[in-house]
Amino acid sequence: MIVVRVVQTGDVDALVALAQETGPGLTTFKPDREALKARIARSRRTLAGEAAPREAGYFFVMEDTASGDVAGVCGIEAQVGLEQPFYNYRVSTVVHASQELGIWTRMRALNISHDLTGYAEVCSLFLSPRYRTGGMGGLLSRSRFMFIAQFRERFPERLCAELRGHFDAEGTSPFWRAVGSHFYQIDFNAADYLSSHGRKSFLAELMPRYPVYVELLPDEAQACVGLTHADTIPARRMLEAEGLRYENHVDIFDAGPVLECHTSDLRTVRESVLVPVVIGEPVAREGVRSLVSNTSLDDFRVGFAPGVARDGAFVLGAVEAAALGVRAGEPVRVLGPAAKPAPPSTRG
Repeated sequence: MIVVRVVQTGDVDALVALAQETGPGLTTFKPDREALKARIARSRRTLAGEAAPREAGYFFVMEDTASGDVAGVCGIEAQVGLEQPFYNYRVSTVVHASQELGIWTRMRALNISHDLTGYAEVCSLFLSPRYRTGGMGGLLSRSRFMFIAQFRERFPERLCAELRGHFDAEGTSPFWRAVGSHFYQIDFNAADYLSSHGRKSFLAELMPRYPVYVELLPDEAQACVGLTHADTIPARRMLEAEGLRYENHVDIFDAGPVLECHTSDLRTVRESVLVPVVIGEPVAREGVRSLVSNTSLDDFRVGFAPGVARDGAFVLGAVEAAALGVRAGEPVRVLGPAAKPAPPSTRG
């Protein structure tokens, strides 16, 4: 069974190997052993209640329980911006008008913003190309929302997700080339590395002091503002299905979109239910499966299982129950498949 679980100390070697498969722009998951060891330790401290609010964060791995292969990662930062500033650009509208000349113009301006300080952030999503099939991307992404739903008291009222911005065929960011490179005087990967390791003082020291007018940038850079990396489009769709929306904040490096919402509005928080487990043979229903998690904080696990919650219980096969670490009668959290939209009316 493929499960997503909280990270354990012994996962570091597998994570270093997995991080080698990532490309540029994924700030929070780099093939750096010491950084990954620190990330694991921070997650374990957070689970144990030993992390200060400014450093609290959770890290999860996707594992094939049959082979032990680690296929993906994802994370949640409990509250961003409490220790290091959480910078974004806010995309605003500027209007210039002259009655005398009969001229009216509307332009976009990028303003440095701390608006998202204190939000929880879902981050670090990466799935190996070897596993990008069978809905595994959906499992990895939604596992975080199952965790938030189960431990709602650990998270603030609002949530965000920074998405990778557009990179060209040469693997560079047109937005960075037009804006960031002039202010920071280092290449994208160097800035990305420093930022991912918490060394963000250079941002405040060197970032633009005044709004950046988008229409003054080259056309290819203008097109990047709010544009999602091609590889990240499926992740964006999953986040939007959960209720997150683009609210005119973008990343300061590549201008990728930031999605956000009220935590209580997440579909998983609203629709998942707690029911006891029955160990047996699930009722076969073609293609119908649910997300199912245990309720353990220290060993949280979630995966797909056939069937839906019925008559106040959920039937799990013995193999699935073992993979999720649950026994008969114990509670599980279940999120059934999304309801299909009703067909449009044919009435006039």
